[in-house]
Amino acid sequence: MAAALDDEELARLADLHGVATSYRPAPDRTVAVPASAVVAALAALGVDAGTPSAVRTALADRERVLRERLLPPTLVHWAGDARGPAALAALPPGTRLHVETEQGEEREGVQELPQELPQELPQGLPLGVHRVTATAPDGRTGHAFLIVAPDRLPAPAGRSYGLLVQLYSLLSRRSWGMGDLGDLAELAGWAGRTAGAGFVQVNPLHAAVPGAPTDPSPYRPSSRRFPDPVHLRIEEIPEFAYVADQSRLRALLERADRLRADVLDKGALIDRDAVWELKREALELVLRVPLGPGRQAAYDAFRAEEGQALEDHATWCALAEAHGSEWQRWPAGLRDPRSAETARARAELAGRVDFHARLAWLTDGQLRAAQRVAREAGMPVGIVHDLAVGVHPEGADAWAQQDHFAAGMSIGAPPDAFNARGQDWGLPPWRPDRLAASGHAPYRHLLRALFRYAGAVRIDHVMGLFRLWWVPQGSPPTEGTYVHYDADAMLALLALEASRAGSVVIGEDLGTVEPGVRETLQRRGVLGTSVLWFERDWEGDGRPLPPERWRADCLATATTHDLPPTASRLTGDHVDLRDRLGLLTRPAADERAEATADAAEWLALLGSLGLLDSPAAGPPGTDEEAEVQGVHRFLLRTPARLIGVWLPDGVGDRRPQNMPGTWDQYPNWRLPVADAQGRPVPLEELTASPRLRALLEVLRDPADPGGAGGAAGPAG
Repeated sequence: MAAALDDEELARLADLHGVATSYRPAPDRTVAVPASAVVAALAALGVDAGTPSAVRTALADRERVLRERLLPPTLVHWAGDARGPAALAALPPGTRLHVETEQGEEREGVQELPQELPQELPQGLPLGVHRVTATAPDGRTGHAFLIVAPDRLPAPAGRSYGLLVQLYSLLSRRSWGMGDLGDLAELAGWAGRTAGAGFVQVNPLHAAVPGAPTDPSPYRPSSRRFPDPVHLRIEEIPEFAYVADQSRLRALLERADRLRADVLDKGALIDRDAVWELKREALELVLRVPLGPGRQAAYDAFRAEEGQALEDHATWCALAEAHGSEWQRWPAGLRDPRSAETARARAELAGRVDFHARLAWLTDGQLRAAQRVAREAGMPVGIVHDLAVGVHPEGADAWAQQDHFAAGMSIGAPPDAFNARGQDWGLPPWRPDRLAASGHAPYRHLLRALFRYAGAVRIDHVMGLFRLWWVPQGSPPTEGTYVHYDADAMLALLALEASRAGSVVIGEDLGTVEPGVRETLQRRGVLGTSVLWFERDWEGDGRPLPPERWRADCLATATTHDLPPTASRLTGDHVDLRDRLGLLTRPAADERAEATADAAEWLALLGSLGLLDSPAAGPPGTDEEAEVQGVHRFLLRTPARLIGVWLPDGVGDRRPQNMPGTWDQYPNWRLPVADAQGRPVPLEELTASPRLRALLEVLRDPADPGGAGGAAGPAG
C-alpha cells in the first residue's frame, strides 16, 4: 500500500521529480492531493513508490543521481543576462567545457559560462540549442543541451485589432461544406485592406484523428506538428487543372455544391467527415498528376526538412487506413514506430505514405500563402494560429512519440469555481524528464513548424508550460495532482523560435493561474488574454474593472469560442440555452437575474464613460447592436496591445461554438457563422454586412476616442 502523503520521504521523492503533494486553488487555501495520485504520477515517470521500502530506494537513487551528475539535462541562458546558468558556475574548478553549437561550431574552455557569454553575445555563443560536455578533473563527464535565447519575445508592431473566428464555421460560396484556407486568405485580404484589421485568429488547424464520426474538437488533434488537409482549397492546388478524369472531378464538384448548400441554404450542421470524404476522393485524382520539376524539388526539400517526424506522421496515416486509428489495437509489431514490422509496413505502403506526406506539404503551402496574403494586405501580424494543449491518445503524435508521453495519465484541471468536479481532457501529458533529456526536441520542432506560417501563435492553456494537472486513468479528475515542467526551458525555446520567425505569442491564461506565472510570462513578452466579463476588481469590491486598470500586454476580447457571443450575453439567451441543456446548478430564475444584473452593471459603466451612442432605457439587449459596439469601444479604452473581435458578434450570432460540459447534447464545433435568427451567413454576405461594417468602423475610425486606428488611443 502506498505511503501516506504526510510521509516525509514520499513528499521528498515527489518534490525531486516535480510532482506536487498539494496545491493552492486560492491564496488562503491549500489542498492536499491523494497519495494514490502522487504514486501514480511517479509510476508514470518510471519511479516505483508503491511501498515505503520502494520509496526509500527510489529516494536514495534520485538523491545519488542529483549529487553525482555534473550537469542537468537542459540549461538555459537568456541573452542580456550577464550571468550564465548556475549549474555551470557551480562546476568544480578546472572543469573543461566543450560546446557544439547548433550552427556546427565547436568551442573549448575551462571558464565558467559568465565569461563565455558576454552580455550582448557579439563574440560569444549564438542564439540556438547547443550541446555542452563538461569534463571534471576527476574524470567525470556530463552532457547537457544549452538553450541560448533572446531575453524577450517579439512584440506587436504598434496597436491593432483583429477578427477571431473558427475557420470551419467560415463558409464561402466556394468552399466544400466547411471553411477552408482559401476562405481564410479571402477574409484576411478583405479585413486588412478594407477594414484595417491587423490580424485574423483561427482555431487549431492540427491534423484530426479519423473516425466514424471523427472527433470534431480541434483541441483533441492527432498531431500538433502537422496541419489537417481537410482545410485545403482543392481548386488552388496547381495540379488540379491537369486532372485527367474531368468527368469524375465534375461529379465531385457537384457533390461539393450540394454539401455546401445543405449548410448555407438548408441549415444543416457542418459535417467534417462528409467534407473529408469528398476532398479525399478529389485529392486521390489530383495527386496522380506528376509534379513539375520545380514543384518536385520543393516537395523533396520539404520531406528532407521534416525528416523522421513527417515519415512517422505519414506512416501512421497509412497504417490507420489499413488498421483503424486506434493504434493500441494494431498488430503488436506495428504499435512500435521503430520496429522491424513497422519498417516493412512502411515500405509496403510507400505509395500511401507518400500520399499523406504530399498532403502535409500541400497544406503547409496554403497556410504560408494565407499568411502572405494577410501581410500583403497590410496586416502587421497576419494569421494567428492556435496551439492546442495536447493530442489525442489514439493519434499520430501519441504513436510516434510514445516514449515522451506518460502512460496511464491524462491532463485536465482540478476542481474550481467553474467546475466543482474538475476536468479530464483525455489528453496524454508529455513526460518532463524525457523532454529534458531530448533537449525538448518534440516541443522545439513543433514550434518551429507552426511559426513558419504564423504571424502569431495563441497557446491554449499557457500555464501548461509550467505545470499540468495529471489524472490517473480510471480516477476522477478530483484525484489528480500537478506535475511541473522546466518552464524556463519551455519559455526559452518559445522565445528562440518566435524570434526567428518574427512572430508574436499570446497565452491563454484564463482561470486559476499559479502565483508568479503571469508575471513571468509578461517579463518574457508573452501576451495574456483578457475577456471583458471576467475583468472585475476581484480583490476589491468585485465591480467591473475600469479600462485604465486593464493590463497592456494582452489580447482583450469580449468573448471566446467557449463562451456565449456578446449578443447572447447581453440578452440573457445563454442562460436559456444552458437551462435547455440541463447545465444549470441553480434555479433558472436565479441564473437569469444574476446574468441580467451582470450585463446591466457593465452597461452602466459603459454609459458612464460615454461609450453608448444612445443608452437604452430598457433592460440589457434593448438596443443590442449599439450595446455590442459600446462593449468594443470599451475594449479600445483599455491599454491592451491587441483587441479581438469575435467575428460572429459582427452579425449578431447567438450560439457559442462550444458548450463545455456537453457532448451530443449540443452541436459543438459544427455550427456555421449565423445571424441573430440563426441563418447561416456565407463569407460573401458577411463581408457586406452593414452590421459588421458598422462594428468594425468603431474599431478603425481615427475619430473614435481610443480607436485602434486613432491617435487618441492608448499606446500600450
